[in-house]
Amino acid sequence: MERNEGTSTMEKPWKCGECGKGFGSPSKLEIHRRSHTGERPFTCTVCGKGFTNSSNLLRHQHIHTEQSSVICSVCGKAISQSSSFQRHQQTHSEERPFTCSICGKGFTQSSYLLTHQRIHTRESLFICSFCGEGFNRLPRFLKHQRLHTGESPYTCYICGKGFNRPSKLLTHERIHTGERPFGCSMCGKGFTNSSDLLTHQRVHTGERPFTCSICGKGFTRSTHLQTHQLVHTDQRPFKCYDCEKTFKSKKDLLTHQRVHSGETPFTCSEERHSPGIHTSEFTMQLPDVRPYAGGVWEFSGCALSPMVLEPEALVCPGEAEAAIGVSNMERQKDTRTTKKPWKCGDCGKGFNCPSQLEAHRRTHTGERPYTCSVCGRGFTLLSSLRLHQRVHTDERPFKCSDCGKCFKISPDLIKHKLVHTDERPFACSQCEKRFRQSSHLIQHQRIHTGERPYTCSMCGKGFTSSSNLVTHQRIHTGEKIFTCSVCGKGFSQSSNLLTHQQVHTGERPFTCSMCGKRFARSSHLLTHHRVHK
Repeated sequence: MERNEGTSTMEKPWKCGECGKGFGSPSKLEIHRRSHTGERPFTCTVCGKGFTNSSNLLRHQHIHTEQSSVICSVCGKAISQSSSFQRHQQTHSEERPFTCSICGKGFTQSSYLLTHQRIHTRESLFICSFCGEGFNRLPRFLKHQRLHTGESPYTCYICGKGFNRPSKLLTHERIHTGERPFGCSMCGKGFTNSSDLLTHQRVHTGERPFTCSICGKGFTRSTHLQTHQLVHTDQRPFKCYDCEKTFKSKKDLLTHQRVHSGETPFTCSEERHSPGIHTSEFTMQLPDVRPYAGGVWEFSGCALSPMVLEPEALVCPGEAEAAIGVSNMERQKDTRTTKKPWKCGDCGKGFNCPSQLEAHRRTHTGERPYTCSVCGRGFTLLSSLRLHQRVHTDERPFKCSDCGKCFKISPDLIKHKLVHTDERPFACSQCEKRFRQSSHLIQHQRIHTGERPYTCSMCGKGFTSSSNLVTHQRIHTGEKIFTCSVCGKGFSQSSNLLTHQQVHTGERPFTCSMCGKRFARSSHLLTHHRVHK
């Protein structure tokens, strides 16, 4: 704390050594200094909340005593000061008495108008000494400086973790208290902060405000858009320092690094269990979570590292009744030797996480919770429903940069691009014939093995692919789903429709190399070749 010379000519001679802000008295400077140190010496005896000065504490105590409180007739909020009450009422009346003379925007308070006007004047009262960036508001300037200094003045009293903003500390403390004050009005799910609630509500509304400028795909979060945009580039910014392999997302890198470290994040830290507890009879449950002062999540006698984002734990058989279980979900205890520890109780297939297992379980139960509002078709996954909806909208957001052809899903675009490169990476080991897709190779190999796994239930005929079976079954049902737009004639196969349409267009794409005669079908050209022999 320093007092500049010439105080008779200066209105605010007491300057803050941290940010340079001036004050008219040392007591005001001392109160301001606490905004940098995080010190809150005045504590409410009722709720324990701390304040930087006594006047703020007195105003706060009115909440508990209801002394001189004014109740807002619109929202029911109690306001302890008449001036604050008047400002609060303006939020409901939409009254904006302070108007910007440049752009006409209105504000409820004159201080807000003054701050706003700095946008037009480009006035920056606070300049960062590290990078030179300017700010017109002190709170933003202080928040920015902590990015350079790494300062975290707001500390959690339970686990000691530091934060650079009091709002982040408040949100963090709800992890320990379990408080979720922001509830969804549609499904009742609670959240620790309002931003998570807003993001969640997009699940119900279908809103996707963050749109990719290249393919038009929408996302509920800006971070998801940023990750997606790497699909359109060759950029792989996340590098493994053990093997030099690079990845497009941090999540993929972290998963890969477990190959080198042998890390198993779901590990029991207790040694008090009997030797027989780590057997295949051990069942994975999802228990109630209790915060532990030592910084470790504590679960019914087992503990996990705080690095686990969604705490999970192994519950002893005697304690399983107190836990919340997931039907048909069993996780083998020895995660050190199991790559996919979440096992299906019906078929034994393993999965990396419970959400994947839950989606798989629907293949056994037949449950399809996601229904198309247009045709009523049900799906096991929300992503499958979104892909299906493009059938009705004919949306094709994935465009080939070589020929301009558009596709409904990115895998189809990736497969199509092989047409331009003529790359055929899948080779048959029997005849050396090569294919662009692994599925085509598998289907081809059935020619050598004679395998026909798809059998018609009506006539018993076998087929090498499910698509051939579906086409064949139309012979029995008489279904003709491909209709000519000119004459209305129906066909059971799209290839037959394309051939038929040449009758209307007069197109003859197959040309004889010897005489130049043209034909509508390749079979007709082959028959014609016999004339020249």
